[in-house]
Amino acid sequence: MSKTEKPLSTLWGCELNDSNKEESFKTDDTNHQHQLALRTMCLGHTAKDEFNIVELVTGEGNSSAKAVPIATLHAKSMPTVNLSGLDLHPPVTFRLKHGSGPVYVGAEHVALEEYSDEEELDEEMDEEVEEEEEDIEESPVKKVTKNGAGKQTNQVFPKCREVSDGENPPKKGKGRGRKAQAAKV
Repeated sequence: MSKTEKPLSTLWGCELNDSNKEESFKTDDTNHQHQLALRTMCLGHTAKDEFNIVELVTGEGNSSAKAVPIATLHAKSMPTVNLSGLDLHPPVTFRLKHGSGPVYVGAEHVALEEYSDEEELDEEMDEEVEEEEEDIEESPVKKVTKNGAGKQTNQVFPKCREVSDGENPPKKGKGRGRKAQAAKV
């Protein structure tokens, strides 16, 4: 039986303010791989005209863990910051180092769930192969033969015929040369 990981995604968020200066994301589930994909950090509508600095602490709260500032928000100049692309593994702690907030952190909690349903995998593989086969369509083969006069004819579209350069040269357009003739008069 083959094992595959299927991602499960849920919305995660927290509020940092005067009364709640620190919020942690951690999980006790050891059967799955967990990831916190940060999306946005923004100030609430009641934020004061001050700098709000949010720092990130990774790992358990031991002495070797370092805090790194990841956002400096201000109500008038930068009320929101986009943090897409910053993916973290738990445990992670967000701390309001300076300011009174409220600061809202928005993220996506992704857990990779293992499953081993071979039939479901086989069905998915079959569907993908069928879609690929439908995308590839062959064009009809055109039969080209020469008639008695040495000219090629198209058997798929019999009324159509190949035109050589010597036959029926292109006609000149009506507007061609009129300016030159009008200038002579």
